[in-house]
Amino acid sequence: MTHHTSHGTGRAASRRRLRSGAALGLALCATVAAGCSSTGGAPEDSGEGSNAGTADTPRATIAMITHEVPGDTFWDLIRKGAEAAAAKDNIELRYSADPEAPNQANLVQSAIDSKVDGIAITLAKPDAMAPAVEAATAAGIPVVAFNSGYDSWKDQGVQQYFGQDETIAGEAAGARLTADGAKKTLCIIQEQGQVALESRCAGVTKGFTGGSTEILNVNSKDMPSVEATITAKLQQDPSIDHIVALGAPIALTAVQSKANAGSDATVVTFDTNSALVDAIKSGDVAWAIDQQPYLQGYLAVDSLWLYLNNGNTIGGGTPVLTGPAFIDSSNIDAIAEYAQNGTR
Repeated sequence: MTHHTSHGTGRAASRRRLRSGAALGLALCATVAAGCSSTGGAPEDSGEGSNAGTADTPRATIAMITHEVPGDTFWDLIRKGAEAAAAKDNIELRYSADPEAPNQANLVQSAIDSKVDGIAITLAKPDAMAPAVEAATAAGIPVVAFNSGYDSWKDQGVQQYFGQDETIAGEAAGARLTADGAKKTLCIIQEQGQVALESRCAGVTKGFTGGSTEILNVNSKDMPSVEATITAKLQQDPSIDHIVALGAPIALTAVQSKANAGSDATVVTFDTNSALVDAIKSGDVAWAIDQQPYLQGYLAVDSLWLYLNNGNTIGGGTPVLTGPAFIDSSNIDAIAEYAQNGTR
């Protein structure tokens, strides 16, 4: 189990009531404009980075709880977005993670017990998380979901959702594979039973009409075994001409497995990190589907600040989509600068 807390003094207080008048008006300046008049509460200069300044609203505490697997750099992008919003919104961000759903649920209960003002959560295994979400809402703590749980967030009473429709993203990937002339595709699921990953491969299977798709389950907690399993599969079936990874670390491992097996298969993937951007530039990976994780983390925190201070919700009861979009050789240079900064 990993647990991290951002720096800050925090505020040990109960959930805040909606605020009106001058304090709210001053805070909203930080979100909708670069600055306000001196009598309207100009945001404080944060000094550098993507932060727009610090809101004048009272300090609040938000817990962000994810199913991050240690070492998966995808979650660094989520956290950077969340931290940027927290710095702007005068939020103490408490980030914690565990890939095991029961442990993740325990982290939610700990956040409830500490009387945080809001909770942002991933719902990779929604059935296991449902009691924890119910406990949070029963305690009057607003909950938003992001990244995982597209098909279940509303049923669980979560206020808002930020992410992509993984089935649609998978279908888009499958359609592109068809256009690329693929005939035999291997779709690699790194965590069996994780709903977002299962939906991606289901979408690929549906969208890929040019041939057949085979599913391969691996365990991302043991990357040497991932490399060995993919290598063995490629050696066993040389007809595989495209490998679909569902995360950047798996894609980069598949590149090595391809070399080990002497395979000519093309590697494509969902999600990016800076090393994956370099792999696209070099041609080791043909393309990636980007769901904009930095944006997911940012919106999850910022939406809770808006709700706590003005009763706002985003999306009109529907998910707020952050993807999918393709990154390939045609647009990689435009993304590379942001990837070097650790935000794409």
